[in-house]
Amino acid sequence: MIKIPRTVALAALVTLGMFGGIASADSGSGSGSGSAKVTVNDNQSQITVVGEGNLSSVPDVMHLNAGVEVRRASASAAFADARKAAAKLTEALLGAGIAAKDLQTNELSLGPVYDDYPVVAGYRAAQGVEAVVRDIDSADKVIDAVAAVGEEARLNGVSFEVSDTRKVLRAARDAAFEDARARAEQYARLAGDELGRIVSISEEGVTPPSPVAFGGAMMADKASVSPGQQTVSVHIRVVYELR
Repeated sequence: MIKIPRTVALAALVTLGMFGGIASADSGSGSGSGSAKVTVNDNQSQITVVGEGNLSSVPDVMHLNAGVEVRRASASAAFADARKAAAKLTEALLGAGIAAKDLQTNELSLGPVYDDYPVVAGYRAAQGVEAVVRDIDSADKVIDAVAAVGEEARLNGVSFEVSDTRKVLRAARDAAFEDARARAEQYARLAGDELGRIVSISEEGVTPPSPVAFGGAMMADKASVSPGQQTVSVHIRVVYELR
């Protein structure tokens, strides 16, 4: 017996506040968005719901952008001294526990410096490196090692990321599915029906965590070197039969 006389469109706000774990798909605080739609025809009734899952996790990898810069009267002297300073920087990073495979040169430049163009006042040479810090607890040690290289050293900023996003995505999908089912059960109950089998499941969208970057100026205070949190969001569409 069909208990709904026509197509009914339903919309609702959903709550999914997740910090370090999965929140209930039907909790009472926070904010989110989603939709549910009940469709009735002569053969069967169906309900389509969109579930949302958000999972916040603490990044476990830091990318440090550092380098050296020198200015000298001649191009050859600037380049030679920059290379020496870069070697000293690499040695300092290795000494701070960074593996050789986690060091990558990301800048190598040489050019004139003008006081009054086109009069050349000297030459600037720079070499940059990105260091992957896999132990966040050692971040201060690594940064201090760079600063100790000397006046040629440059700290250009840091960024943080989650190394294994697959685990986070799986948990966010679980949360999205639970959210979808909670919505469907609620609307089925309001309509006087019960949920039947799942007709289809489709992933509507995934928002992966993106690296959070901080400029070099934020590293003056050690307490500011914090990975914070990154959030993964997953939306799925689930179609249930009603009975």
